[in-house]
Amino acid sequence: MSDDFSATPPGGNANGGGSSKRPPRQPRTGTTSTGARKAASKSTRSRSREFALQALYQHLVGRNDATAIDVFTRDLSGFHKADAAHYDALLHGCIENAASLDALIAPQLDRKMDEISPIEHAVMWIGVYEFQHCLDVPWRVVINECIELAKEFGGTDGHKYVNAVLNGLAPTLRATEVAADRPAGSAGKPA
Repeated sequence: MSDDFSATPPGGNANGGGSSKRPPRQPRTGTTSTGARKAASKSTRSRSREFALQALYQHLVGRNDATAIDVFTRDLSGFHKADAAHYDALLHGCIENAASLDALIAPQLDRKMDEISPIEHAVMWIGVYEFQHCLDVPWRVVINECIELAKEFGGTDGHKYVNAVLNGLAPTLRATEVAADRPAGSAGKPA
């Protein structure tokens, strides 16, 4: 037996390999691997948007009655953490104003409305509804929240489409607020 102090690492062999090698630890941020926010970092309003999105999806795909959807959604796990008043406004407001919301969205699209994913369609309804009726939510927050919804529930690049449509509508639906956010000197500046 030698007095060699080079011990074998725990769980491995002498040359550094081993079957219990772990992947590097991921940084703890407020997002998942897909870029969506983790549940613990979501506000009650963000949660209400998620539940409204699920309910609007049921309306768009199943053509279910708003009252039946509402009863079902309120029974889902975690609903108690959502802003129920905001959820109500989004669900019932989007369904009642569906035609006018679609009329605003359609000119921004590069395809027919029925070719849009129901998730992206519902997310755009939420965004346009909030632009029009939730003036306490800044326009950039509306867009960001909708992008987050599309990232979490929509297709791979659906959030980019939602972003483009809502950014196209913001100057019309929130003209004063968008104009105030523009950097000084960028509007009407000669080339």
